[in-house]
Amino acid sequence: MQLFPIGKVYNFMGQRAVFMGVSLLLVLTSIVLLFQPGPKLGTDFIGGTEVELAFKTPVTAQEVRNAVQAGDFSRPDVIRVEDENNPYRFLVRVQEVSTIEATEQREIEKRLCFGDKKPEGCEHHASEVKFSPGGEKITIRFEDAPDLLWVAERLSGLEGIRLRAGENNPNLQDVRDHRVEVALMSRGDQLMDILRAELGDEVVPAEALRTEWIGPKAGAQLRDAALKSILIALVFIMAYVAFRFDLRFAPGGVIALVHDSLVTVGCLILLGREINLTTVAAVLTIIGYSVNDTVVVYDRVRENLGKLRGTTFPNLINISISEVLSRTVLTSGTTIMVLVCFFIWGTGTLRDFALTLIIGMVLGTFSSIYVALPLTDFLDRKFFAQAKSRA
Repeated sequence: MQLFPIGKVYNFMGQRAVFMGVSLLLVLTSIVLLFQPGPKLGTDFIGGTEVELAFKTPVTAQEVRNAVQAGDFSRPDVIRVEDENNPYRFLVRVQEVSTIEATEQREIEKRLCFGDKKPEGCEHHASEVKFSPGGEKITIRFEDAPDLLWVAERLSGLEGIRLRAGENNPNLQDVRDHRVEVALMSRGDQLMDILRAELGDEVVPAEALRTEWIGPKAGAQLRDAALKSILIALVFIMAYVAFRFDLRFAPGGVIALVHDSLVTVGCLILLGREINLTTVAAVLTIIGYSVNDTVVVYDRVRENLGKLRGTTFPNLINISISEVLSRTVLTSGTTIMVLVCFFIWGTGTLRDFALTLIIGMVLGTFSSIYVALPLTDFLDRKFFAQAKSRA
């Protein structure tokens, strides 16, 4: 038994006004959600430090949040991570990062007697000082063999600079080059220490499952690059469709892709999901999948243009969609079934990626029928048909 009998023509264009109204409502709602309450951007885009850890004993998100606020962290974001193996798994995100500011770098260089000439009253003279991007390490090269205790004393007491716990003295890495690497406490280390102090060692694990950070400048660059990648993809797809088929097909295809991307992001905002680089990757995947589905329908329309001469363009679209409907539903359905499995049994990033693709593929199938082709019919009637009549 076939899902959709061959030869039967469904009147999709007869309901286009209703479904295009639904699409317009979804797009407008998504635009409103982009401004209020706005997307919940991840650390990838706004910068900050995030630590994922599995607590030993039961603890609530509010208890973790109160413990973090007891330190010098502002506006912590605590999210429970669904994990059957560990029900007390949380993701703690703060806006602070471990980077050492320029003023602090200059003060450190001054204390280490860094410069072209050895300042008076300095026991040792640093010829090179390097700061790691993450702010958790300082590499110092001296002109002579340094005294490690002197280095530790010179760095102690600086605001925002803390030696790693258990390492009162720096670690001499290379005696021949007189190089010293000073291990500092990152924001992730400080966050773990605050949690242990507030909740106790019997609750907080010895180590975090993962610690990630990104600076605000890098986050802004990633956000801009993500938007550019989506816009560039849309431009090239529009050019491809116009070259591959006809100029009248391109606007409908691109507007359908914008519809899919925008409404997908709106659904994620409505569900309270985070927008990060994984979401951008999923949106780009949706654009590629949706344009593939649209191109299949367009190809059948172009093929029928030569076969069914004399029929109206709306009827031609109904026939074309009816002929590829089984292929569209079966292909999208089997893909969504796999993604549902990822969403049910996956965790963390994989689960969010699967959810984004599920929403996008449902919208992509919908837009190929009720957005791209109705717009193509509208453009054909308003512009191309008039041009042919004048000719």
